[in-house]
Amino acid sequence: MRLRLKFLSLGLGGALAATSAGHAAPAVDARIPTPYEAPIAMLVDLSSGQTLFAREEDRRFMPASITKVMTTMVAFEWMERGKLFPQQVMTVRPDTFRAWNRKGSTMYLPHDARITVDELLHGITTVSANDASVVLAEGAAGSVARWAAAMNDTAARLGMADSHFNTPNGWMDDGQTFVTARDLVTLGSAMIRRHPSKYHHFVGKKGLEYNGIRQNNHDPIRGVVPGADGIKTGFTNQAGYGFLGSAERNGRRLVMVVAASPRGRERNDAARALIEWGFSNFDSRRLFETNERIATAKVQDGGVSEIGLVSHRPVRLSVPHGRMPKVDLAVRYEGPLRAPIADDEEVARLIVTVDGEQVNTLPLYAERPVTEATVIQRVFNGLWGWAG
Repeated sequence: MRLRLKFLSLGLGGALAATSAGHAAPAVDARIPTPYEAPIAMLVDLSSGQTLFAREEDRRFMPASITKVMTTMVAFEWMERGKLFPQQVMTVRPDTFRAWNRKGSTMYLPHDARITVDELLHGITTVSANDASVVLAEGAAGSVARWAAAMNDTAARLGMADSHFNTPNGWMDDGQTFVTARDLVTLGSAMIRRHPSKYHHFVGKKGLEYNGIRQNNHDPIRGVVPGADGIKTGFTNQAGYGFLGSAERNGRRLVMVVAASPRGRERNDAARALIEWGFSNFDSRRLFETNERIATAKVQDGGVSEIGLVSHRPVRLSVPHGRMPKVDLAVRYEGPLRAPIADDEEVARLIVTVDGEQVNTLPLYAERPVTEATVIQRVFNGLWGWAG
């Protein structure tokens, strides 16, 4: 078996300066149009996988309540696996009530509360409830320590190499909980892609009423930026003000982080300006539709000798206004592919290069399942191969 590359060329002409989240920041000749500049910032077009803006994206910082996005993600993953259920009822332990009653952001859980996982998650995602985060962690995992272990396991699986979680709610812990902007974009993107229905059910609500108390969501872009639907703010005296957010317009979704701002207003202004800048300064071009054949690959010992390769989502490119880049596509796979092949099995990678710089890589799949060849098919495949 040897590594094979198939090259496709799309002559869009011109120049493009944008990179994927796994590469250096793009050399875009533009600034965030705001007098406030967040010390840490990153903006990624999830639809194309390209990074549109980045500043200090690999610098570690304390996420404060943005930590609760990982708590939410773990809950989503556990619900998907049947380890947690939305209508599962949890209670408040006496020591938990004493420690977290009215401490920071809260949903004012009473000491004798019987509350569902669904209600707890709405409290966590909407009003950043510290008490709900701990009650969920203890009720689901048995202890905060076990829940934190699950958070770190999830981070590792997602490839969040520069993050560590010590609490379910991000309360100050002298820096034991830390993240990077790149890792937060990875987390937010995974939540949206893996759990779209749960994301829309729990994230981005205007407010929450529980126990006779009505509270508003302090998300700085929801209801202000068209298409904005979350995700989570954070603040402590140690961390400053931060935000992980997302918005979608016309099938194009951006995910952003701003962090370490000294004041809430600066964080809010930077967040709004950054995501509007992304929508306003870049066009999204569709290169291939979902399941459209992109290339073909040779198959060994299969019922067919060649199979089409497709992407399970549209392949897009983010292009700055007024530029027409030269785009090169390379399909990389260990070939020939060996049967059998399932239709949901990743068999190749599509590498997108713009003006000689790799900007994205995406998984490719066989366009249909391939079974092992029968004896007769092997004979004919051999004859075809011998005949050249």
